[in-house]
Amino acid sequence: MPEVQVLIVDDYEPFRRAAAGVVGYLAGFRVVGCVSTGEESVRAVVTLRPDLVLMDVNLPGFDGMEATRQIRALPDAPVVLLVSTHEPGDLGEEVRRCGASGYITKSSFGADRLLDAWGVAGA
Repeated sequence: MPEVQVLIVDDYEPFRRAAAGVVGYLAGFRVVGCVSTGEESVRAVVTLRPDLVLMDVNLPGFDGMEATRQIRALPDAPVVLLVSTHEPGDLGEEVRRCGASGYITKSSFGADRLLDAWGVAGA
């Protein structure tokens, strides 16, 4: 099974480090990049070609949902999982409309939750 290449997008550096630690812990997953804005995420997807993007919702510049829309419009677009402190119900249908394959709250983010979400969205 090929390695899942992961791009982490979050403006909070401690969360980027924590998420990278979770991804690095999982066999078959590898972090290929970390960026802090929506604009950077679109450029990074074009250059790094990840399989999975862990996308924060609240970002400087354009937000994670707009970044997800732009990423999902690219050819061979990766799976995008939104990650946020908001509860899923707070964002309503916008999560689905932006093209994200799933949503993980930061309070529940961990290896098991990431594997479950990838299993539903990408595998």
